[in-house]
Amino acid sequence: MKPKAYVTRILPDKAWEMIEKFCEAEVWEGELPPPREVLFEKVTEIGGLLCLLTDEIDAPLMDAAPELKVISNCAVGYDNIDVKAATERGIIVGNTPGVLTETTADLAFALLMATARRIPEATRFVQAGKWKTWELTVLLGQDIHGATLGIVGMGRIGSAVAKRASGFGMKIFYHDVLRREEFEEELGVVFTDLERLLRESDFVTLHVSLAKETHHLIGRKELEIMKPTAILINTSRGPIVDQEALYDALKSGQITAAGLDVTDPEPISPDDPLLSLDNCVVLPHIGSASIATRTKMATMAAENLIAGLKGEMPPNPVNPEVLSSRVG
Repeated sequence: MKPKAYVTRILPDKAWEMIEKFCEAEVWEGELPPPREVLFEKVTEIGGLLCLLTDEIDAPLMDAAPELKVISNCAVGYDNIDVKAATERGIIVGNTPGVLTETTADLAFALLMATARRIPEATRFVQAGKWKTWELTVLLGQDIHGATLGIVGMGRIGSAVAKRASGFGMKIFYHDVLRREEFEEELGVVFTDLERLLRESDFVTLHVSLAKETHHLIGRKELEIMKPTAILINTSRGPIVDQEALYDALKSGQITAAGLDVTDPEPISPDDPLLSLDNCVVLPHIGSASIATRTKMATMAAENLIAGLKGEMPPNPVNPEVLSSRVG
């Protein structure tokens, strides 16, 4: 008899075929995440759950799933899952690290370029029929080549962004809880404190995970430190930036522009004041949204799910101690 699994969103065919071959699986086919009551209903008899970062997987939900062995998150981050509660209940959690590094770095740099050169605003300018002739002082943006980039969080994605920036001859500062001397030598980046990074950078790009310490890491005080010509890029998690403070900074000209792939909350309301600003580019969390990367993420999540159902160590475990305790 095949083990049972529930999948909270439609997956690329390759990943779904892997799961269906091994499991008796059911998938939520709605465009939006499954409602809370549906999740509670569906987890009662399953051994495996494959979810997205939009699904809250907490202790009460786990308690409603007495047979649950594995939670496979189709994402790198897993702040949507109460990992401590999962560990206490002997449930192994898996994620999909590494696969989206280069793709997300591409998107971060695309946002940097789009905001610097006012590309979305220029597109709207043409569409509105405002382009009458070539003009010397219309839609002037910021140079990228030779500018100073500040990277907050020099992990996989941050270092990948640094590689791209080096090709533009940018001076690169970085701030991290750990000093990354190997990157300093390889990429020519300079370690510094957050205040100096904010004060001297023409562009600031955020690549930190969401935690208590990073919630509103960029708030009013930090935005006041930045140059009036500076541009802020966030492709990490929305709550890392105080959006109300960001709106005020953009509206007043305290900083020049912002490019956001993540917001707080997600999705952002169509009535959010940030969307009224020409100097703020907002995307719908598409950092990893290439065909190849999203397919690979889904197959990694499927592999984690299947391994956990077999009682084996998933290829990418978040809490590997769970399996050790089972064996012990």
